[in-house]
Amino acid sequence: MGPEWVAILALVALFVIGTLLPINMGALAYVAAWLVGMYSLDLDEKEILAGVSGDLILTLIGVTYLFAIARNNGTVDLIVRSAVRAVGGRVAFIPWVMFAVTALLTAIGAVSPAACAIIGPVALGFAGRYRISPLMMGMMVVHGAQAGGFSPISIYGSITNSVMKESGLPDSELTIFLASLVVNTLMAAILFFLLGGTKLLSVRIDPTDEGTTVSDDLHRGGTPVAARGTGAATPVGTRAQGARLDQVLTLVAFVAVATIALVFDKNIGFTSITAAVILAMLSAEEHKDAVKQIAWPTVLLVAGVSTYATILTTAGSPEFVGKWAAGLGVAAVGALVLCYVGGVVSAFASSTALLPVIIPIAIPLIAEHGISAAMFVAALAVASTIVDVSPFSTNGALMLANRPDTIEEQVYYKQILTYSVIVVLVGPLLVWAALVLPGW
Repeated sequence: MGPEWVAILALVALFVIGTLLPINMGALAYVAAWLVGMYSLDLDEKEILAGVSGDLILTLIGVTYLFAIARNNGTVDLIVRSAVRAVGGRVAFIPWVMFAVTALLTAIGAVSPAACAIIGPVALGFAGRYRISPLMMGMMVVHGAQAGGFSPISIYGSITNSVMKESGLPDSELTIFLASLVVNTLMAAILFFLLGGTKLLSVRIDPTDEGTTVSDDLHRGGTPVAARGTGAATPVGTRAQGARLDQVLTLVAFVAVATIALVFDKNIGFTSITAAVILAMLSAEEHKDAVKQIAWPTVLLVAGVSTYATILTTAGSPEFVGKWAAGLGVAAVGALVLCYVGGVVSAFASSTALLPVIIPIAIPLIAEHGISAAMFVAALAVASTIVDVSPFSTNGALMLANRPDTIEEQVYYKQILTYSVIVVLVGPLLVWAALVLPGW
């Protein structure tokens, strides 16, 4: 058996084990990289470890450290409160507020599950209290996380752009970000109209009640109420309070990081960790534990998988799979197959782990058959992440775990499962048709 097959079979094994057992896939990937590298490729350990991307690891540490500080000092809560207050009590806008805030959080560096974990309970609390479809509200949160997930300073965006750069592909940061933003916004809009969003247009809540916060209201308990027309719902609002100095400085830090990284083309990892350290120095006692909130499991995941991705490349697996896909007769069909591979695998496994693996596999189709690198990678990225609505993925599971009391768990599970099956079956095809076919 050739080394390309050994590397592919080991990759399948680590995805299966990582899906069935609660073991970090990055740790599994390190084991696979060591065994395949040593005994199939005859590499020494230094050569195996040379595959990890220090730039990518620094980016993950920097952006999640900065986000941890923003969460600690209440900047995230400030963003949510301000967004809810901005809609003036219009219930129909609240699902879109939750979509937008989750997108903003992932766009500025939050790990997708972390953003969903923060906004999901708030969103589904609103859904239960004001008779909004829990499926619509929960899935809009997940799609919001993916809509912002490929910004140049986000986790997904950083991974994808780094892998493209290391693979010698042209820079396509804006194309990939906009593709994910547009596709997920369209899916959210479809959910909104199909699941009763237009019926909420005449419903109002009182946003002027300064004696309660949104969080207080959601945790009061009691029977959820259905609002009837303008001003008829139980009041819910936010305390009238301005931003503290540390929160203002945190917002400025986010803007500065984005500006320095994008306008002046500086390393996003260095800029974000510098901003985080400055904020930590200004309030050292408050943020002394922020470093513990860095997404260390994600760091291990990406470090291990990126190391194994190098093993795959060394073994010639990407060229092997790419030639097989191209050998199907039409390169565009091979691209469709890879989109479905990304979608199906990611519905059960980690999207973060999949991206460093599937992009190099696409290189032969891009290099030899004239498929647009930007559009193909955008299609792969979107197809591999829109399926995170699945109840078997972290984001989908978080929505299921935070279901409102107004719906039974089994009923909600079946709703999410049905929707995720539709997305897995149809999503990659539509993304491929929209992004790959026109440029082929």
